[in-house]
Amino acid sequence: MTSAMPTNWHEANQRYLMARLEVVREALTRHIRRSTQSPDRSSPDNSRRVMLEATREHPVPSALDTVSEAFGLSAFEQDLLLLCASIELDSSFAQLFATAHGDPARCYPTFSLALAALDEPHWSAMTPAAPLRRWRLIEVGAGETLTSSPLRIEERVLHHLTGISCLDWRLQGLTEPLTSPPDLPFAHKELACQVVRLWSCSDHADASPLINLCGEHRIGKEAVIAFAAAHLGIQSYLLRSTDVPQPAAEREGLSRLWEREAALAGCALVVDAAESDAATAIRSFLQNVRGMIAILSREPFSLSRRRVIRLDFNAPSSGEQKDIWRHALGENVERLDGRLDLLISQFTLNAEAINAASSAALSAIELAASAEANSATIAAVTNDDVSQSSSIFESLWNACRAQARVRLDDLAQRIEPVACWDDLVLPELQRQILRDIAVHVRHRARVYDNWGFASKGARGLGLSALFAGASGTGKTMAAEVLAAELRLDLYRIDLSQVVSKYIGETEKNLRRVFEAAESGGAILLFDEADALFGKRTEVKDSHDRYANIEISYLLQRMDTYRGLAVLTTNMKSVLDAAFLRRIRFVVQFPFPDAVQRAEIWRRIFPAQTPVEKLDLNKLAKLNVAGGNIRNIALQAAFLAADSGEPVRMFHLLRAARNEYAKLEKPLTEAEVSNWV
Repeated sequence: MTSAMPTNWHEANQRYLMARLEVVREALTRHIRRSTQSPDRSSPDNSRRVMLEATREHPVPSALDTVSEAFGLSAFEQDLLLLCASIELDSSFAQLFATAHGDPARCYPTFSLALAALDEPHWSAMTPAAPLRRWRLIEVGAGETLTSSPLRIEERVLHHLTGISCLDWRLQGLTEPLTSPPDLPFAHKELACQVVRLWSCSDHADASPLINLCGEHRIGKEAVIAFAAAHLGIQSYLLRSTDVPQPAAEREGLSRLWEREAALAGCALVVDAAESDAATAIRSFLQNVRGMIAILSREPFSLSRRRVIRLDFNAPSSGEQKDIWRHALGENVERLDGRLDLLISQFTLNAEAINAASSAALSAIELAASAEANSATIAAVTNDDVSQSSSIFESLWNACRAQARVRLDDLAQRIEPVACWDDLVLPELQRQILRDIAVHVRHRARVYDNWGFASKGARGLGLSALFAGASGTGKTMAAEVLAAELRLDLYRIDLSQVVSKYIGETEKNLRRVFEAAESGGAILLFDEADALFGKRTEVKDSHDRYANIEISYLLQRMDTYRGLAVLTTNMKSVLDAAFLRRIRFVVQFPFPDAVQRAEIWRRIFPAQTPVEKLDLNKLAKLNVAGGNIRNIALQAAFLAADSGEPVRMFHLLRAARNEYAKLEKPLTEAEVSNWV
C-alpha cells in the first residue's frame, strides 16, 4: 500500500528520519542475529528494502542532509549519529541496545556496538578531531573504556534532525537575537547591501571576511547588520565582548558551539567590541571563530591573522533625518509650522531614537489633550493653531532630550537648571558675552550648514567657553542659565572619574563622554578644569609624554564637538596657551563689589521667605562672593525657622560668623558694625 504524499517539508523530513531509523534498527537486528545464533538462511535480509523505503521518503534537502554536508559526515558517521538519536526518538531501541550488549543495564549506544553493527565502519570516527566529536554532535559519557562508554546525541542536534530550529541553550544566555527594522535610511541601506554582497560572494562560511562596522550609534549599526541578515534569510545574534570568556578552553568551546549553530541554522554573529577594543579575549575569539561575523566598534578593528573589512557607519544625514521624522510624525509634521529643522540641527538621532521620540511626544500630547478636554477654557486655548504648534514642538524637543541623555547619564552628573537671567549678578559686559554664547549655539546650524562655513573646514567649529573667576562668583550658575535659556541638558564632568593613571584610559573616558553627548548637543561643564587642562610640560619621561597626548586629544575633541563645552577655573593663569587660543569665549567673573553684593542680597531670598528689617547696604559690606552669600542666607533661614521668627539681621550675623570661620577668614568690625 502506497503511503500518502507528505504535505510539507516538516512531514517529509519526519518520515525520512523515521525511515532512516528503521535502517539502523535493521542493522542492529542483523547484528543481534549474528551474535546470538547461526545465520538463518530462511530469514530474508531486509536492509536493502528498508534503505529503498527510506530513499523514497527522502525530502530535498532533509535535516540529516544539512548536518552531513555542513560537517562532512561519512555514511558510517551518519548512521552512528542516527544510532544515538534512535533511543531519544523511539523507546523500543533501548531493548535492542540491551540485547545487543547482552546486559539489561547497558541500554544505550556505544562505539563498539556501532563498529560491530553498522555498515562501512571506520575507527577514525571516534577521534576528537573527527566531525562527531569536534563539532559536539555527540557526547561521550563516563565509562571504563572509550569504546564501551555510553554515547548521547547533543540536544541541539537532535532538535535539528526533527526539523525544529532552536538556539542552543548555552548560547541563549550569551547572545540575543536582533530584529531587522522595516526600512533604513538610504546611506545605511547601502551599507547593508555591501554586507550582503560580502557575505554572499564567499564560497563557504570559513572564507567569509570579518566585517567591521566602525563608528558611533551602536543601535544603528545593529540595525544595518540585522537588515542585511534578513535580506539573506538568516537570523543575526548579538554577542557582547564582555561576555566572551577569558579562559582559553572556554573560549574555544564557545567558538565550536557558535560554529555548530551557524552551520545548523545558517545564522550570523554580531560582536559588540565597542567597550574592549584591545581586549585579548575578544581578539583571540575572533581570530579563530568562523562563519558570518560582524564586529561593531567605535574605532577601526584589526586582527593579525584574519582579514577584516572596514565599513564606516555615520549618523543619518540631515535630509535622511528629516525623512525619518516626516514618516514618524505623519500628518502631525504640519503642526510644527516649519520648525522641524530646529530639531534636526540640535539633535542627531538615528531612526530608532527618532521613532521613539515621536511616539513619546505624541502620546504625551494625547494625554494632555484628554486632561484639558474637561475644561472649556483650556480647550479653547489649545485649539489655537499657534498653541498646538508650540505644544507639539515642546513635546518633541523634550522627547529628543530624553533620547539623547540615555548614554550620558551613566558618564556624568546631570544638573537640572534652576537659575535664570534675573538670578545672575554680573557686569553688563559679561552678561552680553553669555548672551552671545547662546546666540552661537542657537544658530550654529544656519551659519555652519546653510551659510557654508562648515565647508571651509571642520577645525574651529567646536563651541567652547572658559568661565574664569574666584570660587562662588557665579560660574556654575551661568552655565545653568545658558542651559535653561537653550533648553538643553547640562552635565557636570567628574574629573576624578575621567583622569586615570593608566596610559590611554583618560582619552578613552573623554571619548566616551564627548561621543555620548554628540546626539543631543548637551552642554558639558568641566568644573575646576585646571586639574585636567593645565599647561603641557616639557617631556622628561613617558608620563609627561602621555600627559601631553591626553591634552592634545582633548583639544581635538573640543575642536570638533558640535555642542557647547564650558570650562571653569579659579586660576586662568595655569591653563595651557593652546587651550586659550582654541576657546571661542572667555568670560571673566569678577569678585563682586559692594553694589553687586547688595544686588545679590536683594535677590537671594525667595519671595516666600519671611524677612524683617534687613539692611542690604550693611549686608553688602560682607566681603564675600555670591556663593558664600547664598550659604549665609540659607543658614540664617534655618536659624530663623528654628526660633519661629522671620529672618532678621541677628540670624544673618550668626550665619556670617560661621561662614567666615569655615573660610578661616576674620570677620572685621567694619563689616558687621551696627547690625543689631
